[in-house]
This record gives sequence, structure tokens and C-alpha cells, in this order.
Amino acid sequence: MLDLSTVGPGTRCTRILADYGARVVKVGVPPKKSGLQVQPAFWSYSASRGMQQVRIDLKDADGKAAFEALVKGADVVLESFRPGVIGRLGFGYDALRALNPRIILCSTSGYGQDGPASRWAGHDINYLAVGGYLHTSGRGPDGAPPLPGATVADSAAGGMHAAIAIMAALMRREKTGCGEHLDVCVAEGVLQLTSLYVDQFLATGAKPAPGHDILTGRYACYATYTCGDGGHVAVGAIEPHFYANLCKRLGCEQWLEHQTDDDVQEKIRADFAAAFRSRSRDEWVAELASNDTCVTPVYAIDELAEDAQFNARGIFVEAEHPTEGRFRQVAPPLAGMPRGDEPIAVPDTTKTDTEALLAEAGVARETIERMRSAGVVS
Repeated sequence: MLDLSTVGPGTRCTRILADYGARVVKVGVPPKKSGLQVQPAFWSYSASRGMQQVRIDLKDADGKAAFEALVKGADVVLESFRPGVIGRLGFGYDALRALNPRIILCSTSGYGQDGPASRWAGHDINYLAVGGYLHTSGRGPDGAPPLPGATVADSAAGGMHAAIAIMAALMRREKTGCGEHLDVCVAEGVLQLTSLYVDQFLATGAKPAPGHDILTGRYACYATYTCGDGGHVAVGAIEPHFYANLCKRLGCEQWLEHQTDDDVQEKIRADFAAAFRSRSRDEWVAELASNDTCVTPVYAIDELAEDAQFNARGIFVEAEHPTEGRFRQVAPPLAGMPRGDEPIAVPDTTKTDTEALLAEAGVARETIERMRSAGVVS
């Protein structure tokens, strides 16, 4: 798999596929053009574990030929340029297919390869905005939608979306023998994430918004609360028996029969809030989490790294970088991803595998050396 992205949804996608065992080759620019690409910190995207790297100037004739040689032996090319750029570079789908009829080109973009917004610039927050995610989230003190604490659009609506699409295309290719062009639109991926609410509107005319149902804050049983030490808990007691357990342990039995009674939600919320303020977060978690109440702590990042459940499942591992030494990182986290032995060796991304990979693709040694001397590859 040839990955022309450096950050964002595309890189999230190849991170997933590499952790599932795909051979991913990151295709970057040589040093003379390094200002054209964002260079993430060494630890970002799991420190590029399990990946190889080449640096090629795709605007140079020899560089184009070198990339073409790689394409001939590849299964997938992933790119995340603005729509039309990959074609102007000479590597649109038709050009790639002429080199390799089985190639799958995955183009990731904010708004898709066509349509009136296709050339808009954007980032995670923009895709969450147009896809309804921000509107249906809770409001801050000034009434504005909140800034999400994670890049949900890049990660799920983009990266996972692209990974699923690529795996499905590979399965289709087993039957047809042909590749295809995947148009991965992150904003449309957000629509998939918010489809419960979008479909509700399309089917009924209802206009989902903060507080319109149980999942967006309508009821006190699905909310966050501040505890006596300033920590917070998340409460998700949707099912009546979980709600009943919660009421009893909070000393709020008066509300047992009023879980979805709109007229008294603010009173329930006030009594729950007062109860939670009477003890520290960890005291309440010890009391409630294991007693069928759907209550969990709201962890800071440094806290979750020490969480007993995560650590019991081996979700944090040690990695070893050639120059940065050892550090901890999240292990391959999704079901079916092999974890291997610790420490996980991660590459020095200032180094490349260019010469070996181009030689493997059939490029002559003297050609590689000429390109290296000219700064076309590195």
C-alpha cells in the first residue's frame, strides 16, 4: 500500500491497516521540498510502527517513473490532496489503472471529489459541523457548540471509513479482478455517525438538537456530574433497572418512578448533582461502577494511562525508537490486530527505505543513484 498522506484521515487509515498487517509504504517528498508537507512528531500515529518510507519528487520525470514502478507492484494507493491534484500530478485513477489494472485508488477529502463544496478547505471541526455532530452536542455557557476533545471526523468518519472501504474493495477485487477508485468523503462519514438523528428528521420531520432525546441530554439519567473533589463522572443509566439502582445508591428513591418525566427533570438533575457533590469522584466510582448503574469516571489522559482495566488487557506497550529511546504508546487496539513482542521497534522517519524499495520494484541501481544525487529521491 502506497500512502501519500502525512496527517489526518488518510494517515489514520493506513495506521489501522498497518496494524492489521498491511505492508504500508509512506511516500513523502525529498528534503528539497520538505516545506510542502507537515512532518508530525516522532510519536504521532503510533510512531509509524510497521511502516516503510520512500521520498520521491513526483513532479520530476525520473521521480514519476520511480513512483510508477512502485505502483505496478502495489495493491492500493491512498492520497489526500485537494480534489484534482492527484490527476494533475499524472496519477489519477485512469493513469494508475493503465499501469496496474488491479490498483485501488483511495482518495480522502473533506467534502468529496465533486460537488459545490469539494474544493473548500477544512479540518475536523468543519466536517463535524456540516454533518450535524456539533449541533446535536451539548452547549457551552455562551450557547455555542463545544469543541470536541478528540478528532472524531479524522479518526472515525475519515480514517476508519477509508480503511473499511479499502478492505471491502480488496474483497470485491477477489471476485472481479479489477481495482476501483474510492471517493472517501469525511463529511459524509460524519453523516453516518449522526445517521440516527438525520434519519429521524428525514422520516418524521423532527429536528434533533441538544436535549431532544435521552442521548442528547433530555434526561438526568444520561449526563455528566461534578463530584465533591472537582472530578467528574459520566452517567449512562438508560435502562430502567440501571436507573433504579442509581437512584437507590444516590439516596434519590423519590425519583424512581420519574425517569422520563419531563416535568421534573431539572429537579432530578439537581438532586443527583447534590448527591454527587457529597463525595469524591473515586469514592462514587467505587460505590457505583460495579453495581449496575452505568457510572464511570471521566478520566484525564494521564489517569487513563494507569487504568487497571486497560493495563490488564495490555493496551499500553513500550516502543523503541532508534534515536528517541523507549517510550510508551497505545498498542494496536482494535479486535484482531496482532500485538507482537515488546518493545515494538519503530522507525526513524528521518531515514528512508527508498533504495531498497525502488530496487525491489525493478528500478536500476544506477538510476536510483542518479536520482539520489539530483535530490529527486532520498
